[in-house]
Amino acid sequence: MTAGFAIAGRPIGPGHPPYVIAELSGNHGGDLKRALALIEAAHTAGADAVKLQTYTADTITIDHDGPGFRLDGGLWAGRTLHDLYREAHTPWEWHAPLFAHARSLGLTIFSSPFDPTAVELLEHLDAPAFKIASYEIIDVPLIRRAARSGRPLILSTGLATLGEIAEAVDAAEGAPLALLHCVSGYPTPAEDCNLRTIPHLGEAFGVPAGLSDHTRGIAVPVAAVALGAAIIEKHLVLSRDDGGVDSAFSLEPAEFRAMVEAVRTAGVALGRVNYGLEPSEAGGRDYRRSLYVVADVPQGAVLTPDTVRSIRPGFGLAPKHLPAVLGRRAARPLRRGEPLRWDLLLPEPGQ
Repeated sequence: MTAGFAIAGRPIGPGHPPYVIAELSGNHGGDLKRALALIEAAHTAGADAVKLQTYTADTITIDHDGPGFRLDGGLWAGRTLHDLYREAHTPWEWHAPLFAHARSLGLTIFSSPFDPTAVELLEHLDAPAFKIASYEIIDVPLIRRAARSGRPLILSTGLATLGEIAEAVDAAEGAPLALLHCVSGYPTPAEDCNLRTIPHLGEAFGVPAGLSDHTRGIAVPVAAVALGAAIIEKHLVLSRDDGGVDSAFSLEPAEFRAMVEAVRTAGVALGRVNYGLEPSEAGGRDYRRSLYVVADVPQGAVLTPDTVRSIRPGFGLAPKHLPAVLGRRAARPLRRGEPLRWDLLLPEPGQ
């Protein structure tokens, strides 16, 4: 049984609309005004929450150009880790005004801490939840520190084995928890997504499961919700033309709004197992096929395929009775366009 929980009073899990998180990451481009504008865009687009990343270049790595510290391929090929994170980080002094601005709009705001000092900062700002990034899911001490706050945790699972996910879940020590299926490819090809992992995550660990998405477009998040994803996280940028470290796989505001509407519609459409009629089908059965007299029939005449057919509407006998009706005689004159009933037929011999 999957157990849900709430962030800032918003229930998350089975039976509730998908929880949509707008990830700012480094798309503010080092400009506080742009970061504030991104928060406003997330609110206007209908996101449930906006998320920051709380680190500095020196808390996440060191300034070094030795083996392993320079990226060999991908979107950021050739850059050192320290240089990339220096550009992408959200300055800690921005956090208070960003939190205040989101709250003034009624928008939930929280962040991904990348070390214990970041957890302390976010606790001071009364963040209602913590997100643990995919690359940090193996940092068991960090997860334990975040869990001790008692706040809900959302863990992204990119790059992690099932065993590593289990260790991270154990480290959460009973904190309210959700797991996000994630492929840490930037951008991620749709064929790499393996979205069937989402319901398996939820079943395996008994927690709400969702998707942290790095694909282009909105099709993959919608498909994830169709498979039961309770949370969708997607990067937001004001304009991809402005650049930004994550702009290549981020949505612009109008696209983000379209995604929110699409995943909410997908969530509603899931519904329940049901074989009964829905309100929108009211009266629909009246226009299914049934047996009708399609040519005038004198009293006592034998019914034939030329005089009785299965047609619409549905006020006559069910079509399955056609073999039993053909060859019977009319109990009275039958008129073209008359729905056929049993009392319009003479009893068969011996009845």
